[in-house]
Amino acid sequence: MNQNSNLRSDWLVIVNPNAGSGKGAKDWKEIENLLEKYGIPYRPVFTCNRHNAILITRRGVEDGYRKIIAVGGDGTMNEVVNGCFRQKACPTIDLKIAMITVGTGNDWGRMFEIPLNYEKAIQLIAANKTVAQDTGEVFYYEGTRRLKRFFINIAGLGFDAIVCRNTNIQKDKGKSGKAIYFWTLLKSLLGYSYTSTEIDIDGKVLRNEVFTMSLGIGRYSGGGMLQTPHAVIDDGLFDITVIKRMRKGEVIRSLKKLYDGTILEHPKIEGFKGKVIAIDSDPLIHLEADGESLGHSPIEFRIIPQSINVIIP
Repeated sequence: MNQNSNLRSDWLVIVNPNAGSGKGAKDWKEIENLLEKYGIPYRPVFTCNRHNAILITRRGVEDGYRKIIAVGGDGTMNEVVNGCFRQKACPTIDLKIAMITVGTGNDWGRMFEIPLNYEKAIQLIAANKTVAQDTGEVFYYEGTRRLKRFFINIAGLGFDAIVCRNTNIQKDKGKSGKAIYFWTLLKSLLGYSYTSTEIDIDGKVLRNEVFTMSLGIGRYSGGGMLQTPHAVIDDGLFDITVIKRMRKGEVIRSLKKLYDGTILEHPKIEGFKGKVIAIDSDPLIHLEADGESLGHSPIEFRIIPQSINVIIP
């Protein structure tokens, strides 16, 4: 039997009803009407808990779907990508993913200037213009267990991961937005210091006292911060920003550089590019990817070049 006969021509639409403090559920009817208005055939599935979109995506691809729309935020998109890479039915480059943004950070979509307006976002999907972008693969530990995760935008270590974890705790309480992020950032800063870290970038070893570190395929994180301002989504390389040990007052004074793209001009901040990055530390350094809190060091990153198709303007 021809395997192609099982392929679905419609879109699998994965809706996170909790995204954007409930906007996913509240705005779904409007989104549904627009999908029908523009003649986009679809089957909607709602997530019911964290990580559920991974399972829905994997099963959907195995059932013949090759086109997937994430209705949610960066976390929903991350789970869809992980589902794409965990299925065994086809190469990931055979898949096409799109986003209708209802989240709070929207950093992956910001990179491509994907409209926040639902109708304009759905017009993009109807136009069907794609680019094959890189994907990141990260191996990390939770206690003694070695785990793996994929990501499509940015991973952060050190202070960035602590802020992410504390921000996610606030999100779980129904609190979100830039004000909550800044409050969490400042509160996290009071109790955080630095980590003595060994970083191997394609065989070149760096030893630093690291405050925070980012590995980017995309440029934006934290609701608009340019932590990896020169990243290119399809060059087969991570952009790596290492912020060395700083005084707390210096961190606060440097926040402006995180938003205007001049972060690499700071004397205590260095930028690198690489394909395979291994990180060890004392004490343990923690990890987040696409805003999802993960585990800790030792950590290894690998780039998977031009491995999945995304709908862009």
